[in-house]
Amino acid sequence: MKAVVCKAWGLPDSLEVQDLPDPVAGPGEVVIDVKAAGVNFPDVLIIQGKYQVKPALPFTPGSELSGVVRAVGDGVASVKVGDKVIAFTAQGAFAQQVVAPAQAVMPMPPGMDFDTAAAITLTYGTSHHAVVDRAALKAGETMLVLGAAGGVGLAAIEIGKALGARVIAAASSDDKLAVCREHGADDTINYTTADLREAIKAATGGKGPDVIYDPVGGAYAEAAFRSIGWRGRYLVVGFANGEIPKLPWNLMLLKGASVVGVFWGEFAKREPKANMGAMRQLLGWLAEGKIKPRISGRYALADTARALNDMAARKVTGKVVIVP
Repeated sequence: MKAVVCKAWGLPDSLEVQDLPDPVAGPGEVVIDVKAAGVNFPDVLIIQGKYQVKPALPFTPGSELSGVVRAVGDGVASVKVGDKVIAFTAQGAFAQQVVAPAQAVMPMPPGMDFDTAAAITLTYGTSHHAVVDRAALKAGETMLVLGAAGGVGLAAIEIGKALGARVIAAASSDDKLAVCREHGADDTINYTTADLREAIKAATGGKGPDVIYDPVGGAYAEAAFRSIGWRGRYLVVGFANGEIPKLPWNLMLLKGASVVGVFWGEFAKREPKANMGAMRQLLGWLAEGKIKPRISGRYALADTARALNDMAARKVTGKVVIVP
């Protein structure tokens, strides 16, 4: 089979497509013919050795995929050869075949296409864990989403609306904000042309948002936190800006507010039953039309570096997928 291989820490252009032996299913494992693999910002970081987890070199990046079961190992009864499935793996998705633990594999709902199936696990899983589990967002509350036009941002908007909340989307261009409105945002802020604190104040009538969803980090974090409402919850989802913010602790005291960490990968590993429950709710919302992943691009396996470069340059809205 062909697979993308990271042989040394570096930028996307250092990746290679190589011929590797077909994987074999061990006990409790499933081999899947990959039909689509979702691209995520952590993929950009992990190949540079900048992510929370560093796999041993060499490795194949990519952590979410859809495909068809090729083989099952001993003890696997949840899926069978020929089943269409969704899987989340630690690595290996940017390849024609991948091996995954059976507990990380679930059947695709009838009628779902492979691109959508490959785009729902990490982004929607992350945003569901953040918004529903960590922030406990309630109907009638207000949530501000920074970096709202990205994959996790659009997922957060849709999940917020599914819960009955008011959602304010903040992004860096009017075109991106138009996409946010298409996915249900009630109000929008262009933080490259507007003063973020003043815009938040105007959008919330001075009250401030109950929840702030931040996958960006960087310079906007402190301005956003200074605008948070009483008993607000600030969700630390990631640092797409590349800069980890340093917040004055007195702000949490003055606002009676919480800074809440969100690490979906670790949650999925430590609490697999809770994660599967979240996925069932997400698939239910998908069937009801309350959420719909936006697939803005499809790349061949040989173009994986270009997909990751586009992700790093923040040219992507919603999700893009690799099609081996």
